[in-house]
Amino acid sequence: MIRSLTLQIALLCAFTISAAGRYAPRATQTFAPIPTIRAKDSADWANVGEDKGAMRYSRLTQIDRTSVKKLAVAWVYHTGDAAKAGTTIECTTIVIGGVMYLTTVKLKVVALNAATGKPIWEYDPHSAGVNRGVGYWSDGKSHGVRRIIAALADGKLVSLDALTGKPDSAFGNNGTVELRAGIERDISNTTYGSTSAPAIFENLIIVPIIVPESQPGGPGDVRAFDVRTGKQVWRFHTAPWNGEFGNESWTNGGWKDRTGVNAWSGYTIDVKHGIVFAGLGSASSDFYGADRVGQNLFANCTLALDARTGKRLWHFQSVHHDLWDHDLPCPPVVCALVLNGKRVEVVAQPTKTGYVFVFDRRSGKPIFGVKEIPAAPSTIPGEVPWPTQPIPLKPPALEPQNVTENDLTNITPEAMTYVKQLVKSLKFGARYQTPSLQGTVVAPGFHGGSNWSGASFDPTTNLLYLNTNNVPYISKLKPNRSGGYDFMGYTYFSDQNGYPGVKPPWGHLTAINLNTGEFAWRVVFGEFPELTAKGIPRTGTQNFGGTIVTAGGLVFIGGTMDEKFHAYDKSTGELLWEHKLDAGGYATPCTYMVNGRQYVVIAAGGGGKLATKSGDEFVAFALP
Repeated sequence: MIRSLTLQIALLCAFTISAAGRYAPRATQTFAPIPTIRAKDSADWANVGEDKGAMRYSRLTQIDRTSVKKLAVAWVYHTGDAAKAGTTIECTTIVIGGVMYLTTVKLKVVALNAATGKPIWEYDPHSAGVNRGVGYWSDGKSHGVRRIIAALADGKLVSLDALTGKPDSAFGNNGTVELRAGIERDISNTTYGSTSAPAIFENLIIVPIIVPESQPGGPGDVRAFDVRTGKQVWRFHTAPWNGEFGNESWTNGGWKDRTGVNAWSGYTIDVKHGIVFAGLGSASSDFYGADRVGQNLFANCTLALDARTGKRLWHFQSVHHDLWDHDLPCPPVVCALVLNGKRVEVVAQPTKTGYVFVFDRRSGKPIFGVKEIPAAPSTIPGEVPWPTQPIPLKPPALEPQNVTENDLTNITPEAMTYVKQLVKSLKFGARYQTPSLQGTVVAPGFHGGSNWSGASFDPTTNLLYLNTNNVPYISKLKPNRSGGYDFMGYTYFSDQNGYPGVKPPWGHLTAINLNTGEFAWRVVFGEFPELTAKGIPRTGTQNFGGTIVTAGGLVFIGGTMDEKFHAYDKSTGELLWEHKLDAGGYATPCTYMVNGRQYVVIAAGGGGKLATKSGDEFVAFALP
């Protein structure tokens, strides 16, 4: 299969796609020869999470604890479509048979020679927005059908020939399905599409959905499409309709035409049992819920569905009646642990609140137990917060759950004085305090805890690795003309210089032993060089982009605002190597082998929500 794929690409690489999406020869385009790859000398990264359950674990060992110090840039691919500021790349590349597939800043789908970074083909869907990767499907035959599936932010679902980049004429309308089609409400003028890679299971494409953070907007329903035709196969209503399980958790018809409750960050799949898992978002509007009184299932739920039919198997809601934008920011990792001497199949769900919930994969039973704690009432008329909120008994919280006087920043006397004055006008102190007219300090923050970065897992040690944030914000409401209340915007709780208003660390990298539910190690993640230069101990930074872990003993991650790419010892957390990128690596890396040489690749797109300078690079590292 690998040789066949390589040969066909080599024969077809003299053609590429014109701006209109049609095929035309490009004599001016120089294509690199595709290397001859022997199966024993290659190792793929075939999904954005490596396996379909997203352990993000590689069995490669060429780059290890000793050799990583020699790691150097092997090649750089420039997308050529970044702006001077504001744009970003969050794409995790996939690699199959020596060919790398990715999306650029402006969402062109590109195939590269994974050994050299030279382009093979590109397809321009004329879309815009963020994208975190593509999916791959094959019919399994040695000379069979191979497809690259891209789900894009403007609502396009695209199927391309993996060998040529040519749209699949049998899929939808000449290779494209419009995701807005088939939705019963008018969403023609609202956000509806995907920013994360679709999940591929058997002959199904299960599509992540982004929708607005406030009303009105489209539904966040989970939808599966036939990979050959593009026709919808099943759909699960995440805000249950009348007569469906969970509908009673919305009072006075609050479910109807509800937006939100969406798996915007993608899915993971238990291939063995045919289960698709989602981490669902909060119900819109994110910070005001008087029009959706109740627990609001399936918002903020880890959801398990039969992957073939879309039937609900189990769910667990980690925030009831969310008023804090604490949606589940990633799907759970499909993995296993050892409990009382027995192997237990589980999923591990990171959260924005800074907790990790661990569930039995088949039943949804919490492995370490969960307790409901009291939550504060609201001062907003008509708002009815749920009286309790769930927290796991293990593992411990990865980041603080509230902000007290003792938590206020101490990096300089001036910053401490400024923040102490600031909080005099704000609500703070207890966790799960609701949004207010004067402003409420919410921890860990609307970017987590965890975010779409998620976690990686080492199946040889049962250690879970994840990066988290401790960057609180201020949640403030104002009355609107309709008698409700509007959110006044995402405002960080900061000192006078824009640094977080709480004591460092502001970012962590943590290894959790899932067998025990305890931390194996924990380090401060990232730094502000200007603060280090003043003698302030390493603070950590807000971070985006996750970890991968290898059999070579390493955890690789970019993510930090200091724009560095790092390798840590997976057993101890010791920083073994780092490289300053030209722009922030706000994406999850991947690693693979071609012709006996191991590579590690990360997108260096900068910009985005962390607002550092933008870039246009995919950077590959290898040993000399």
